[in-house]
Amino acid sequence: MVIYTVRTGDTIDNIASRYDISADDIAYDNQIPFPYALAVGASLLLTQASYTLTSEDILVSASGRPAYSGGYAYPFISRWVLEQTLPYLTDLFIFSYGFTVEGTLIPPALDDTFMITLAKNYGVAPVLTLTPFGPDGMFSNYLITSIVNDEAAKAQLIEELVTQITERGFEGVDIDFEYILAEDRIPFAEFVSEVRTAINALGYPVSVALAPKTSDTQTGLLYEGKDYALLGEAADYVLLMTYEWGYTFGPPMAVAPLNKVREVVEYALTKIPAEKINLGIPNYGYDWTLPFVRGTSQAQNIGNIEAVQIAIAQGAPIQFDAVSQSPFFTYVQNGLTHEVWFEDVRSIHGKFGLMREYGLRGMSYWQIMRLFRANWLLQDGEFEG
Repeated sequence: MVIYTVRTGDTIDNIASRYDISADDIAYDNQIPFPYALAVGASLLLTQASYTLTSEDILVSASGRPAYSGGYAYPFISRWVLEQTLPYLTDLFIFSYGFTVEGTLIPPALDDTFMITLAKNYGVAPVLTLTPFGPDGMFSNYLITSIVNDEAAKAQLIEELVTQITERGFEGVDIDFEYILAEDRIPFAEFVSEVRTAINALGYPVSVALAPKTSDTQTGLLYEGKDYALLGEAADYVLLMTYEWGYTFGPPMAVAPLNKVREVVEYALTKIPAEKINLGIPNYGYDWTLPFVRGTSQAQNIGNIEAVQIAIAQGAPIQFDAVSQSPFFTYVQNGLTHEVWFEDVRSIHGKFGLMREYGLRGMSYWQIMRLFRANWLLQDGEFEG
């Protein structure tokens, strides 16, 4: 495989001729719609390329397959998208199950049975994702405090998790609790450990999602209740949520800048063995309207394929930031300047390289609701065996 950067004057036909591959394959692999327009600066994944590489090309070299590739999805995912994606996963995180202060499990509003069934048909483990969402749909530290400090409620929740797994065919539990109070740091880790004991007894693992910390003393509600060392011991494995530097209410920047991701990984490795760490990878980008005004501005969430189509429609060349290892572009529409950051096969290739460098267990994608076919082909090409 080759990662190719589109240049002025390129068409899929002349690229196909140059690399001795099918133009249809280029269009299919990279989800390029008719009439097959290209954005200058965009990254294309070329499979089965046989042309001698230029200095601007990236050769994809295969190494051992990671033990794990997980993806989060809501029950309203398109069945077609799910079927296109499942062949590249080991685990499907079904998002999400809530609970009451008494420990009663609350299933998703939509039936997730088809996801469990499809996952098993593809040999993928369906995983129940547990989240503390309040009535407003936001993470509730009141719910977290209630469940981790009430032995009766905790026992009830664990019992209901066991029932869901045994009756419905889940093959694991993922605990995604955010905004944990600092004083609940130890009770939360104990809760994870108790869930693990019960679920391990059924033969399945328990994972926990970790906010992207870079030190023990990092302040903020996202971080203070997450003790990497304690949670690394409590769970079978962890997910580093290494994304959302660029986010809906923040200033324009890469969603998962590689330099920042590296800092989180390096800190995590001082607390948790590499073989228990999964790297979080975003499957989306953002479109900001400028100027950014904190407290007022709100970026639009977009897909990676959608981002390239916006660049094409606006005639905007795509640039690639060397520090963050992320693509971006700007355009003007209706007199307003926009700045877009997203993921492409170059940025994903950089994250895969970081995983190999540190020997991490695998990767987890937030989220797989939009198909990004080149990502999955790249994953297959980079991790063989």
